[in-house]
Amino acid sequence: MTPPAAPEPVGSAASASPASASASALLGAFVAAGVSDIVVCPGSRSQALALAAAELAAAGRIALHVRIDERVAGFLALGLAVESGRPAVVITTSGTATANLHPAVLEAHQSRVPLIVLTADRPIEAHGVRANQTTRQDDLYGSATRLAVVTEAPTGAEGEQRAARELAREAYDAATGILDPGPVHLDLAYREPLSGAFEPEPDADAEAEPTAGPSVTADDHPRYPGRPRLVLERGPRTLVVAGHDAGPAAEQLAADGGWPLIAEVSSGARFGRQVIAAYRELLREDDYREAVERVVVFGHPTLSREVPLLLQQDAVETIVVAPAGAEVYNPGRRADHIVSSVTVEPGPADRAWLGAWVVGSRERVVDPSPAAPDLAGLHSTTPSERLASVRAELDAVRLPVTREVLVDAVWRATWPHDRLVVGASRLIRVADGLVPGRKIRVHANRGLAGIDGTIATATGIALASQADGGPGVTRVLLGDLAFLHDVGALLLEDGIAPRLQVIVGNDGGGTIFDGLEVARSAPSELFDRVQYTPQRVRLESLAAAYGWKYRSATTRAELDQAFTAPVTGPVLIEVPLPRA
Repeated sequence: MTPPAAPEPVGSAASASPASASASALLGAFVAAGVSDIVVCPGSRSQALALAAAELAAAGRIALHVRIDERVAGFLALGLAVESGRPAVVITTSGTATANLHPAVLEAHQSRVPLIVLTADRPIEAHGVRANQTTRQDDLYGSATRLAVVTEAPTGAEGEQRAARELAREAYDAATGILDPGPVHLDLAYREPLSGAFEPEPDADAEAEPTAGPSVTADDHPRYPGRPRLVLERGPRTLVVAGHDAGPAAEQLAADGGWPLIAEVSSGARFGRQVIAAYRELLREDDYREAVERVVVFGHPTLSREVPLLLQQDAVETIVVAPAGAEVYNPGRRADHIVSSVTVEPGPADRAWLGAWVVGSRERVVDPSPAAPDLAGLHSTTPSERLASVRAELDAVRLPVTREVLVDAVWRATWPHDRLVVGASRLIRVADGLVPGRKIRVHANRGLAGIDGTIATATGIALASQADGGPGVTRVLLGDLAFLHDVGALLLEDGIAPRLQVIVGNDGGGTIFDGLEVARSAPSELFDRVQYTPQRVRLESLAAAYGWKYRSATTRAELDQAFTAPVTGPVLIEVPLPRA
């Protein structure tokens, strides 16, 4: 008897695959629209999408990034989108893989970052019968998406590739929306054969130039009425508050009005002469807090309790600047005006008002950097004077690292061509109350202020900023728990080594919780177990396991050496810190 023929290998000419045809058309249209980065996680149901992405990368049309952990992949895509300004595509298989993207989708939603999520799915006949790796993926991310579409499995019918391209263009437009950019979700069902040969249908738009983004603002868009614009009178004593992602408009208003500027470190507005670093201390004092008559808010403030408390005072007029369609920062729902933009009327500034805040801040911020060398003493012909100066220099070199010293060293080492990512750890609050104004690119995942995905996000930012030979180093500053939470992001692809420094302030646990009420009311052993969560992980061993270079810095001199050394690939820098 003639033995049965062996099954045709996947991808052979005999294995025509509607899945591959549809996936290729979809991704090709995304690239034509402007997508430049695709992140792929391995899986069976998503193989047509993964192979289509690999072909695009081989043709030089995209940068392809492969990760085995979907949560890491989601935040990597988030970082790529943050830096490039274009939506990144992330691809997963079905089942639990899709749920692991949820944290990144939520962060993209709250931070208004364009993100395109493609989850492969079983066809309709596999649902409701307990088929393997099958769950309800429709509306998986709920209200966090700007667009959510569930597709039927392609069958090879005429027009399916055209429909896939149209869906891609619709999804791209939704992710980059003028009013409210953010994540979109396409749940894509596929039947076997899950990959193979296909005949591409011609597309008149295939060679179109990538979309450059909207050329008008939300306020000017003819289809969407913008929020009102406001011209501010100079009289009221005013503070300008720039929360996360506020942008340079906040600094410009403070400069035009001659008003104090509260600019969080990831605001994009922490530069200029108006920056008040010690704002939390000043707002706790009656003389400063009660003198405020008006506050203008940009972005999303998240780093203090003092700012939302100030905005809820009856005597304070609150003006929130936010684009139409966006969720508005409005503590207590007391904002007097919600506007699209503000300007200030011509006239002289109240120099006494600004001066009081600038002087008050300077008096309360202690510069942690070492004093300049005593050159006269070092060159003195008197032995005792020279010896005293030498000892002072040695003491400065051996100065132990505190959180303030660490933050100061990182801030001073970072320049406009670099990138700085700060985790949701205690260190970002130290930085917010200490560092002076400086025009550098700082990012933090402050949409929901979670510790997850910090290293992955920074990796995406590094890869995007260094693409095509871009200069600079990406530094990520975070605590030990945030580091351990995202340790899987240390796994990089072979041959891809971004210039990335992961700087871990290691105090052995979550000291950020030491400031909570429970730290003063609960027994210390219970508090430590469930809040501080002590850890003794050997970070040097982790670095070795993942193939990263490792350095430890226990003094200011060692910190400066670590930050001035050439960076040619990923480096883990551990900085031991005291708990107290």
